[in-house]
Amino acid sequence: MVLTRDDLLTQARANLNIITRDQVPSLVSAGATLLDIREAGEFNMGHLPGAVHIPRGLLEFMVGNHPALQNPNQALIVYCKNGGRSTLAADLLQRMGFENITMLGQGFDGWNDANNEIVIPSNQYSS
Repeated sequence: MVLTRDDLLTQARANLNIITRDQVPSLVSAGATLLDIREAGEFNMGHLPGAVHIPRGLLEFMVGNHPALQNPNQALIVYCKNGGRSTLAADLLQRMGFENITMLGQGFDGWNDANNEIVIPSNQYSS
């Protein structure tokens, strides 16, 4: 039997701690690291303040090689555009031994739609 994208997402969500955008500030204040797993172009168009960028396609290769992925006990809040890629990434990190993973349920879009602060690098055009 071939699993579909929806099958994989459903299986991954069953084991995840999914949070809302309202929970982000208190978790960050408590020391959680924001992990943006979108592509570089998406990240450069805007991201959550203080976010570390590691694209989803490189995640497995960066464990142990990136400062944000050295400590398996570090609290991580994983997010993408709207929750699909981050669901799979958070599940993967848990399977790799990270113990304090949360996933931002509505992703960057949910954060931005609520008019929360975003960071746009100064080398990017913004209107």
